[in-house]
Amino acid sequence: MTTNKVVHVAVFDTFADWEIGYATAHIRKADWQREPGQYEIVTVGLSTDPITTMGGMDIVPDITLDQLNPEDSSMLILAGGETWTENAMAPFRTMARRFVEAGVPVAAICGATLGLAIEGLLDDRAHTSNAAEVLAYSGYGGAELYRNEPAVMDRGVITASSVAPVHFALVILEALEVYEPAVAKSWFKLFGDRDPAGFFELMAV
Repeated sequence: MTTNKVVHVAVFDTFADWEIGYATAHIRKADWQREPGQYEIVTVGLSTDPITTMGGMDIVPDITLDQLNPEDSSMLILAGGETWTENAMAPFRTMARRFVEAGVPVAAICGATLGLAIEGLLDDRAHTSNAAEVLAYSGYGGAELYRNEPAVMDRGVITASSVAPVHFALVILEALEVYEPAVAKSWFKLFGDRDPAGFFELMAV
């Protein structure tokens, strides 16, 4: 029996649920995939106590952070939220470093990019966020590598603006090789460009 690969998603109170919805939905949705159903989503919390997303949904984490090993993961996805600068989020920031050091991709959007900056993970990588000024707040050393783009990937670290969840998802799907390149192009044509031609291209896959 084939064991599915795992993509881990950090969940915590104020977790900005909508920012990663395109990514998680289409990682799980078998339609159009190169290898349908090869990935599963596992949520990770500081504990197994329920968390409440920014959208008001309650989620019970599948595992706790101390059960997570980068070697068992295909990627760690970090959504934005209101607490990334707080000490309570330090374990997630440290785990992101462990993933990077292990060569396992990390994808961060919105406030999570600030968490990566605080951890020093953007000091030597091209990256983006909601605005350059947001990351400057961290006092990090990578300001000259900031890119005013929706989403950026550099050496296994994906960063994105909060207003670019589809771009964020596309880079994640590409990094995980969920779709063939032509299918990924059609996927973005539909969801990113809002071009109905993308739908008919996908229906022909």
